[in-house]
Amino acid sequence: MTTVHNPNKACCSIPPVQAEYTAKGTYKSHGAFDRAYVTGDNSETALIIVYDIFGYFPQTLQGADILAKTLGVQVFMPDFFGEGNTFDIKKFPPKTDQDKKDIQDFFGGVGSPPPAATRLVDFAHGLKREGFKKIGALGYCWGGKVVIMGALTEGNPLDAISIVHPAMISSKDAEGLSVPSGIYFSKDESREEFDKIVDVLSKKSFSAKVDSKYYSNMFHGWAAARGNLSDPENKREYEDLYSRAAAFFTNALALV
Repeated sequence: MTTVHNPNKACCSIPPVQAEYTAKGTYKSHGAFDRAYVTGDNSETALIIVYDIFGYFPQTLQGADILAKTLGVQVFMPDFFGEGNTFDIKKFPPKTDQDKKDIQDFFGGVGSPPPAATRLVDFAHGLKREGFKKIGALGYCWGGKVVIMGALTEGNPLDAISIVHPAMISSKDAEGLSVPSGIYFSKDESREEFDKIVDVLSKKSFSAKVDSKYYSNMFHGWAAARGNLSDPENKREYEDLYSRAAAFFTNALALV
């Protein structure tokens, strides 16, 4: 019997879209990670991006470059899985029982959120030791769960977070949040949980710095590896998401 670690059906079925984009950043070792995509230049403010289970896809790298340029910050996208350990694109969408088992095993193994959240927090602490004064974090899908778990870790150095079409998220995750949060769901995530999260955050002391939007016309993954930027509506909402995320972090991190 397959153990279900991720109940989000869309996350476990929608394949990524191949896209062409020439990334502006570079790959280098940083902190405890053998490889991280680094883009932008800033000595005081950093943004950590946690990719989805497909790793470094053009759409995701382009998003990192957009945020680095728009915000004027240095963006780090650590390789949480390591080369060769992202989920096999050929198994998407999963057609066989074995493929379905493999993706659940992935979420229970190399893609297990708790250890990744610990690594995220450790990486953020390292950036603070390097001299960065403010640190934000943004996560897609699986990465959204990692980011919110990291923000719930006692003594974590994150100053603001954003989750984009997140997987495995519930309103209980929002109850312990103590930093401004940008919450962006697609139609494939629960509207009920989204509304509950927004309600919880509206009662926080930092509520004025919270941003949220439910993209009822978008599917899970539209702003990362599964985004189809050749589709006008997807492209428009992709641009809207990054515009909103940039405005959120500008406000939450007091970048102006």
